[in-house]
Amino acid sequence: MRAWLKAGIAVPAGRRSKWIVLAGWLIAVMAFSTLAGKVGEVQDTSANAFLPRGAESTQVNTELEKFRTDELMAAVAVYSGDEVLGSDVRAAVEADRTAFAKIAAKGQQIPEAVPSKDGKALMVVVPLSSTDQAVMADKVEELRTVAAAQAPPGVTTEVGGIAAVTTDAVKIFETLDSTLMAATALVVIILLLLTYRSPFLWLFPIFAVGFSSVLTQAGTYLFAEYAGLQVDPQSSGVLMVLVFAVGTDYALLLISRYREELYRNEDRHAAMRIALSRSGPTLLASAATVAVGLACLGLADMNSSRSMGLVGMIGVVFGFLAMVTILPALLVIAGRWLFWPLIPRYGTTPRAALSVWDRVGNVVAARPRRSWLLSLAVTGVLALSAFGVNMGLGQSELLEGKPDSAAAQETLAKHYPSGAADPAVVIVKTSQTDAVTKAVQGTDGVVDVTVAGRTPDGELTQLAVVLEGAPAGEAAQGTVEKLRERTDALVGGQAAQTLDKVNATERDLWVVVPAVLLVILLVLTLLLRSLVAPLVLLATVVASYFAAFGSASLLFEHVLDYPGMDWSVPLLGFVFLVALGVDYNIFLMHRVKQESALHGHAQGVIAGLRSTGGVITSAGLVLAATFAVFAVLPLVAMAQMGVIVGIGVLIDTFLVRTILVPALALDLGARRFWWPAKPADRETAAPGTSLDGKEPELERV
Repeated sequence: MRAWLKAGIAVPAGRRSKWIVLAGWLIAVMAFSTLAGKVGEVQDTSANAFLPRGAESTQVNTELEKFRTDELMAAVAVYSGDEVLGSDVRAAVEADRTAFAKIAAKGQQIPEAVPSKDGKALMVVVPLSSTDQAVMADKVEELRTVAAAQAPPGVTTEVGGIAAVTTDAVKIFETLDSTLMAATALVVIILLLLTYRSPFLWLFPIFAVGFSSVLTQAGTYLFAEYAGLQVDPQSSGVLMVLVFAVGTDYALLLISRYREELYRNEDRHAAMRIALSRSGPTLLASAATVAVGLACLGLADMNSSRSMGLVGMIGVVFGFLAMVTILPALLVIAGRWLFWPLIPRYGTTPRAALSVWDRVGNVVAARPRRSWLLSLAVTGVLALSAFGVNMGLGQSELLEGKPDSAAAQETLAKHYPSGAADPAVVIVKTSQTDAVTKAVQGTDGVVDVTVAGRTPDGELTQLAVVLEGAPAGEAAQGTVEKLRERTDALVGGQAAQTLDKVNATERDLWVVVPAVLLVILLVLTLLLRSLVAPLVLLATVVASYFAAFGSASLLFEHVLDYPGMDWSVPLLGFVFLVALGVDYNIFLMHRVKQESALHGHAQGVIAGLRSTGGVITSAGLVLAATFAVFAVLPLVAMAQMGVIVGIGVLIDTFLVRTILVPALALDLGARRFWWPAKPADRETAAPGTSLDGKEPELERV
């Protein structure tokens, strides 16, 4: 750490080197800007991108490629009414079938319309070519136009099926990045204006984030193109939000410390060098914590979780590099005027704007045990709602606003066996087709079995199996388990994919969560050179996660009216919240350690809270608001993750960091909290003593 500081801390703050740093970043941005625009070219939008690696349903999707000379996806046109459909409706549907033949994939026949048992619905399956996503989307819209144009009065027409679901999802993903970027930038700019109360200062963190975003996207493209990094539209969208969030957080901490030093140093270059030397270890520890925590998602079986973690790690690394290089250089180049109208003049005393944190610290210090017990009670009450959460979302529930494909799925489920529009897929050796078909037909929960096709070499046969239960329901998943037990065939399709996601998510929770906790504990131990303090800090962040999870579940059920929680949310929410939330404990406790060496433990805790209170609160609000942007997206899983992280960050900011952690530190006392180190004997230091440029030490036992 010290070698890193000595070798590189002066570079962005030097009188000449600041220009070199600026020139270097400008050259890098211009050189890599073309690559940054190519991230969309390496995105994986296939079904396997959102499935577990190595799962049986994933293998089925791979095997299906052998059946296709032209890749096909089924669209399902459903006609329904309140009464039994008459001959006029049937005639209109037959006319539509003729029109659909011109839209279907070349050489594909349109099966006859399938009536429901209650006679109130008709279903037509239309195979579409999926080799070109844009063309398939146009075909789906044509189907919708044709079906709606000739529908008799009183008949509702909807187009669903996997082709329509994919089309509706792609429409959202097409505008996802631009929507997220615009909303995130607007939120961050407003909060920075409110924080700094300067018409100029907010521009510099935004400039620095812009620099880092270019290299982040370019790096993501290069890793995807040449190192096999999987990038899906979801992780690509989260990437820019994460860069904005962590970049702005680090900028707030650095600028706050720089402003402190401007009051003490006439030379702004010296002020920046000291600010970097004081905040550099904290920023490095924070970035390392978040990056390594996200990297632990690389241990996950879910491809989408692995992508989210590894892509996010790239964003954190470049965000950190920008905030300790180009941001300091820009700030030093601009000079003190950028803080106008509250310019920090050398030799003056800053206004006591943070006296509120003195009052909070004194209240906590007066009754530390009562403070942390009450804080834990609050988090415990909030966490109670985490029990009994309804997990899992159906295909029609993944998108908000009920697009046409979701409405079609609901209509199909109402009038047909739930799996009729999306049958399970069984891949079997052709020589075993009869035996497997017999075994499948004799399985409880199976409605119908038909041969759907054979590979050109005749080696494999595909069976379409209609299940009784809804594809995302427990009944259909149970039937898939029975099919896998009774046959040696590969079983895929929506129900099998849901089952594999559930199993993979449970496995990932048991593998990734301990790994994240362990690596964060190691980072905190290295930073604080203590064993007890890191354990306490980590426990408080875990407590805030459960409180956030419980609070969010209440919000989902009673306010946002979600039918359940997506299986990916608990793991991703935990990793993001713990990795990001522990940042504030790092910011606080690193300053407490410095102040404790000067003023003693009790005064050091209060001084640390006073010094970091404003900046951590601002950073928490920015981070929470940034992730809250996800809540406005029509992708339910991303909205839910954003809500959990946003609530958790607020709990960390206003309860955990403000009351719980200081109270525990005070109640445990210096020797127990910092064990096995013990604080230096500085109890007699003058109350107003400030740091003298050397980082305080904790003496070893």
